[in-house]
Amino acid sequence: MTSLSAKSKESIAVLCMIWMALVATSFTWTYHLRKQEQQAIGFHTAKSFFEQILVTRAWSARFGGVYVPITDTTQPNPYLDDPLKVIHAREGFSLTKINPSYMTRQISDLTMQRDEVRFDLTGFKPLRPQNSPTPMQKEALEQFKAGVKEVGRIIQSPQGQDTFFYMAPLKAEKDCLTCHAGQGFREGEIMGGISVTLPHMPKISSVALAVGHGLIGGLGLAGILFFGASLNRAYQKLRDQAIIDALTGIPNRRHLEDRLASEFDRSKRERSPLSLIMVDVDRFKDFNDFYGHRPGDECLQRIAQAMQAAINRPGDFCARYGGEEFVVLLPQTASVGALSVAERIRLAIAGLEIPHEASSHAKVVTASLGVATRDESNAVLSSEDLIKKADAALYRAKQAGRNRVVGADDREIVPLHPAGVPR
Repeated sequence: MTSLSAKSKESIAVLCMIWMALVATSFTWTYHLRKQEQQAIGFHTAKSFFEQILVTRAWSARFGGVYVPITDTTQPNPYLDDPLKVIHAREGFSLTKINPSYMTRQISDLTMQRDEVRFDLTGFKPLRPQNSPTPMQKEALEQFKAGVKEVGRIIQSPQGQDTFFYMAPLKAEKDCLTCHAGQGFREGEIMGGISVTLPHMPKISSVALAVGHGLIGGLGLAGILFFGASLNRAYQKLRDQAIIDALTGIPNRRHLEDRLASEFDRSKRERSPLSLIMVDVDRFKDFNDFYGHRPGDECLQRIAQAMQAAINRPGDFCARYGGEEFVVLLPQTASVGALSVAERIRLAIAGLEIPHEASSHAKVVTASLGVATRDESNAVLSSEDLIKKADAALYRAKQAGRNRVVGADDREIVPLHPAGVPR
């Protein structure tokens, strides 16, 4: 009996050791994956902000700088050598030139006031002493000289908050040499860099994770699930910022491309149809010119909501493709069904009855739609082919008078709905 009791204890001990080994392995692997995911999300988000700053600087540089009123917070740039740095428009009202570097600093000041993303412009030979590199920025600059294209890593703020530091080089362009040629820089040479700091990265607590994994049975599992759900919500929030269109609130083009590639592969694998609808708002440029950009933005928002409401299957997908173009993806939907959905979307948009006095074919906002389907009977060999066919059908819908649905086959033209929405 004693022998059996000893064996039982041994078995329990072995099971405990196996369980603890599994918990330890789970903890190590989960922590590693979370760190990798945190790094990837931070890197992508920071790089997006960096590219936006480059576009802003390029726009300003295109005009040689822009003029703004002189205020308490926007004084003439003391480091800008330009005889037209200040223009006196009238008595008591003067304008000062904002060059790309000064514009970057102004944007950074605004974001810092809101405790949001921070931008810092620095260089090897900064004209402004405050733009001298920090030790971390200096290290990145040295890496750029060695050929590194960009750097990014998670760092700790003085308050103990996980933040993400990203930096990429800034090369001398022709417009930059107006101010920096005297420093010996040549066009195309690295002058410095722009760093982006994301202040609110989700913090990964190794202690909390270890405690959660160390609990036995249901309590341990509940702790892990709770921690994972909280962390996933935080990551989802950052991820949504990268894949959701900021204006309309629906997925953006990048998310569409990922989803289309996945659904196209599944369509081939399962030999099921896949339809794509290309939607273009009719005469939208005329709408913007006539009503202004704010009503134009509101118009796109309402159209996006109407399109979302018009597709009611869980697997259907709607995204903003760019400008006034949208795309609807319909998995496991044949051509006839896709044309029906497209007509429902067309009617939903016209049914909003958004006034459009500048339109030459209707007095309300309408849309033209092109439909293409991938199935075993046609030669759609790639997701790019599917988009091209839908786009070609959309073009024919416009040529035919707009406010209509046209399939990839010219014969598949959905007639005007009996309700009589004007075309």
